[in-house]
Amino acid sequence: MDAFYASVEQLDNPELKGKPVIVGGTAKQRGVVAAASYEVRKYGVHSAMPTAQAKRLCPHAIILPVRMARYAEISKQIHKIFYDYTPEIEPISLDEAFLDVTASIPLFGSAERIGKEIKARIKQELGLTASVGLAPNKFLAKLASDMEKPDGFVVITEQNKQHILDPLPVSRIWGIGKVTTQLFNSKGIHTIEQLRKTPLPVLKSILGNQAEEVLKLAQGIDNREVESSREAKSISAEETFADDIIDEETLLNVLFHQVEQVSHRLRADGLEGKTITLRIRYKDFRTITRSHTMSAFTNTTKLLQESAIVVFEEWYKKSAAKIRLLGFGVSNLHAEGSGQQLLFSDPNNKKQKTIDAVFDKIRGKYGDDALTRGE
Repeated sequence: MDAFYASVEQLDNPELKGKPVIVGGTAKQRGVVAAASYEVRKYGVHSAMPTAQAKRLCPHAIILPVRMARYAEISKQIHKIFYDYTPEIEPISLDEAFLDVTASIPLFGSAERIGKEIKARIKQELGLTASVGLAPNKFLAKLASDMEKPDGFVVITEQNKQHILDPLPVSRIWGIGKVTTQLFNSKGIHTIEQLRKTPLPVLKSILGNQAEEVLKLAQGIDNREVESSREAKSISAEETFADDIIDEETLLNVLFHQVEQVSHRLRADGLEGKTITLRIRYKDFRTITRSHTMSAFTNTTKLLQESAIVVFEEWYKKSAAKIRLLGFGVSNLHAEGSGQQLLFSDPNNKKQKTIDAVFDKIRGKYGDDALTRGE
C-alpha cells in the first residue's frame, strides 16, 4: 500500500488530500513518524524520524495520531480481496504482503492479470492505491513494488531481471544500508552489476558470511517460499530506520509502539502468545534475535511490554551498537482462553485485560495517542 496510514487518514478526511500529512506521536511526547504522505516526503520526512525533526523540515505539516484499529480494519478488507485470488498469502505488515498466485493462473488468467485486478479492486472498493510488483521470487517482487511508487505496477521476469538490477545502486539490495554502501563505494562498487562482478573474497572482506547470500540477490536469485499465514505462527512488527540509531530512549519508544501494535492484533485475532522475540539488525546488517518464553500465554500489553523491556535491556547492556532495524514479535500462539486455566485467576491480569479493552475501544475511535500508558 502507498503511504498506508497517511492515505487512510486522507481517505477518511478528504480535506487532507494533497496536504502534507504525518501520522505518529507528537513532538512534545518525543514521538516518531509512523507514516508520511507523499506530499510531506518531498521535504525529507520519512518514517521512524523524530516528529520534532519532521516538524522542523515541514513546519506546516499536519500531525495526526496513529489509529491502529482503523488501519487493521482496512488491512482486513484488503486481505479479503487477496483471498479471492489465492490462499497463499504472507503478510509482512498491515500494509504489505507477498502473494503466491502460481496455482491461481488456471482459474484467473496470467499473474499479470491477477495483479492488475487486485490493484484495481483495492482502488474501486476501498479508494486506496497500491503498488504491485510481479516477479518469480520475493526479493524481485518487493523490489518491483517499490520501483514506481505511488500507484506503480512493475513486472520483473527471468529474462529482464539482470537488465533491471544491474544499473541500480547496491543499496537496493535487502540489508545493505548506508555504512555498507559507503564501504562498497570506497572500493569502487556502486551498482549491482559491479557488485555482481566482484570476486567473492572481496565481498567477504566487506560482508563476512553474508557475502554469498548478497551475491545471489545481485543475480536475482531468492529461493524463499511464500509462507502462508492460514495458521499464524507469529505476529510481529518491525521498523527499518533511515539513519542508524543507538539512543536507548528512542529505541524503547519504537519498541513500546510495536508492543502496542502486536498486542492489539493478538486481541483482535483472538490469540494469545507465550514467546516474545526481539529482532535487531546492526548497521553492518548482521541480524540477531533475542527471545524469552513467559510462564503463561497472554495478549495483555503490560505483560508483553514488561518481557520486552527485560530482553531489550539485557541486549542493550551487553551488545548495544548502532542498529538499522528493530522488531518485536510474539509466537507460540493459541486461541485466547484455550489453554489450561489457573485455579485462582490473577486479579491484576483481569484488570489489565479491562484496561486493554478500554484502550482498544478509545484508540479505535480517537487514535493511538488518545491515551498513553503510565508506569
